[in-house]
Parts: sequence; structure tokens; C-alpha cells
Amino acid sequence: MKETHFRKGTQTIKLGISKVMQDLFPNDAYKNSYSIGEGVFCNLAGSQLSVREVKQIEIKLREWVEQDSPIQFIERKDGYYHYKVGDMVVKIIYPAHTTTALADPFTITPYSYGFIIDFSDPARRSNKTIEPPFMLASTYEKSQRWLSNIGIEFCSDVNDNILSGQSLKLLGLAEAVHEKIISDIADMIIQQRRSLRVLLIAGPSSSGKTSFAQRISTQLLVNGLKTVSLSLDDYYLSREQIPRDKDGKYDFDCLEALDLPLLQEQLVQLINGETIEAPIHDFIQSRRAKKTKTMCVGPSEILIIEGIHALNPKLVPDINRNLFFKVYVSALGGLNFDLVNRMPTTEVRLLRRMVRDDRFRGSHPEETLSLWANVRKGENENIFHFQEDADVMFNSNILYEVNALRPFAEATLSKISNDSPYYESKDRLLNLLSFFEPMDVSKVPFNSILREFIGGSIYFSY
Repeated sequence: MKETHFRKGTQTIKLGISKVMQDLFPNDAYKNSYSIGEGVFCNLAGSQLSVREVKQIEIKLREWVEQDSPIQFIERKDGYYHYKVGDMVVKIIYPAHTTTALADPFTITPYSYGFIIDFSDPARRSNKTIEPPFMLASTYEKSQRWLSNIGIEFCSDVNDNILSGQSLKLLGLAEAVHEKIISDIADMIIQQRRSLRVLLIAGPSSSGKTSFAQRISTQLLVNGLKTVSLSLDDYYLSREQIPRDKDGKYDFDCLEALDLPLLQEQLVQLINGETIEAPIHDFIQSRRAKKTKTMCVGPSEILIIEGIHALNPKLVPDINRNLFFKVYVSALGGLNFDLVNRMPTTEVRLLRRMVRDDRFRGSHPEETLSLWANVRKGENENIFHFQEDADVMFNSNILYEVNALRPFAEATLSKISNDSPYYESKDRLLNLLSFFEPMDVSKVPFNSILREFIGGSIYFSY
């Protein structure tokens, strides 16, 4: 699946929405708020759309597409692609087509105070109607309200604070809100500690799962609840037993790459207070090591399992759901560029991963980019389907993080030559970074989730 924001056909529809919204609601500001799956939640700033109005938007947008309405590319300037759509000029971050004949199919569904425009292929959906992810949307809304409360809406607002010497204030606010939310989640777990035995933590690549797991462990310990960690990675099968994908490559991201029978057996034993000999996976040899790790979970302890499959119900099919507390962690987007253009969450996570892999894992940025499509494929198949089953979601996005990442990311991207097959990706990411004023990271706390990617975290030996 190609990223939605990369598809020119999707961007073409976004040009049309801007035009239609301007025509229908000339006195209101159209807002492209946040991503929902392969779609986007849209609304009018400060106003609520009715179901009837959403239907009118869809009718007008389909008319615009079917009439092959004129689109003229003007220029690329100041980080934007400028297009003339009818009698208005629209600026977007990613390029579009200049004919609606190449626009992507879409579905519009009324939702909350606006609508979701979905670009996923209906043929791939088991249900032809969109099922809005309510918990995901609620988490986005909570983040948006917090940003509104502190008077920050766009990345330019953060830039202004940095340029006026308010970096430490921003840093303090961002880290304080994370600490408060993590503390609140810990309190929820403590309230249920008599019935809970396992804390499951899942999320996509570079979401900060490991740092979150360490910080929630600290908060739980403050409240007298010790944690015991079990790594799903240690249950990997030996390489020759790993299933292969349709291209014949080893599929390390599928659930069947784990020794599920052993994992499920030992998980039941741990829940029942028994002692196990947990396996240890030798990643150099890509097989199980001969030595094991003795483990047990006492009455005043809780087991923590962190990994991409942690929320998959097939992981623990026959165990009482009430024994588990599930947390979904992801960088769910933060600041948009303006009302119409948002910073895609996948781009933030890609920047995190590229910086970390370059600085601490010896991976050239081209290698990270070459793997990203498969990483995203695995996330769509193994993670996102189960996010709504979480008891709580944690948005690991950090208010100032792209500003802080910029110098590191630019240094990493500089290693990609201009004749590289990944030059377009380099150009795209450098363009995104250009919207963010660089920020000094020397005062970033050593337990910050950002430290997992730029270095200096107390949770990693690097």
C-alpha cells in the first residue's frame, strides 16, 4: 500500500475539497484536522457540520471530479505546491495531478462535528461502510484540546516560541503532559490491580513503546506494584521455521513467526503464579539459545508484554480478558502546518527511526527507507486492526520533537546522494523539516521518549 499522502490522486481530491468548502461555506475556514486510517477527519473551524451539509459536500465534490474541473500547477515555493483550482489558489505540501480524471476514489461519511473522507479501497474492506475508530479519534481530540488550551495550533507557533527564547517553557509543557498521562494510566491500573495480571503494550514502529513501558513501570513501582517484563521477541522461531511472504521473503512481522503454543502455555503459567523457563532468542544466529531465563510473577507484581502483536487477540485466545490491561502507543500527529496541511504521523515516525538507526544501529538512511514499505505493511496487517481494543491510547507525539529532530535528521539525510534512488524521499523530508525552527536539545530530560531516538536515554545502553 502506498502512503496516502504520497498519492497524487489523493492530493487531487484534497484540492477539490478546498474548492468545494470555499464555495459552500465562504465565511468559514475549512480544516483538515487529523488522519483516520487511510482517510482524514475534516471540519469547519469553530462550526459544526450537519449530516445534510456533509451530503452536499459529497455531491459537489463528485460533480467537481466528474466534470474534469481545471487544475493549474503554478509553482513550488516556500515548501508548498501552488495550484489554481477554479478561481482560487490552494497550497499543499505534496504534489497533485492537474486533471480530476486521475483522482482517487473516495467515500465521505458524517462523523462527530465534521466528516471523514476515506481513500481506502472498498474492495479490501470486509464492511463497505466506514467504521470510525472512536478511541483513536478521542485521543486525537484530547491532544487537540490540550494544544488549544496552551495557545498553540500550528508548527509556526512553536517556532515563534523558540525564536523568542521560550524553548524551555515548551519543553516543560510537553514533558509534563506526558508525565501526567502516564501517571493517570498507572492510576487506572492500580485501581484494577486485584484482577489484573498482565499489561500489554503495542504500537507501530518508532512509537516509543520501550520508553513508555519503562516509564509506566516506574509509575507503577511508585504505587507499590512491581513489574516483570516478558519479551515477545524471545519467542521467535528459528529462521528456517519463519513463514515467508508472497515474495518468498521471511515474514518476521507475522504472528506465526512466534512460537505461539509455547508462549500461550507459559503465559498461563505466569498468570497462575508458576515459575517458567522463558526462552532467549539468539538474534545473531537467528535461533533459540540453549540457555533460558527463570521467571515468575508474584502476587504484588504485574507482567508487562511489549511488542507489535501484544494487542492481537490470537496471542491469548483462551485467557480471561479481565486479566489484561491493554495500551496502544503511537505518535498520533501533533502540529499541522496550517488549517489545510497536516504533518502525517508516519513521517514523524520515519524521521524518528532514521535518526535512531543512523546514530545507534549503524544503518544508512537508504537502508531504513528501503525497509519502510514492509514495516508499514506489517503495521497495517498486524497492529492497526486491534488498536480499538485497547483500554487506553497514549499519544507519544512531543510538542517540540520535529524542531529537536531537525538537526539530527538533516545530518542523516545528508548521507543520501543526489543520484540516489531515494533522493525524492530525501527532498520530501528535508522540505517538511524546513517548516520547523531547530531547537537545542541539551535540556531534554533523560527519560523523555525523544531520547530513545536522539540518544542519552536512561533506558538504553546504545
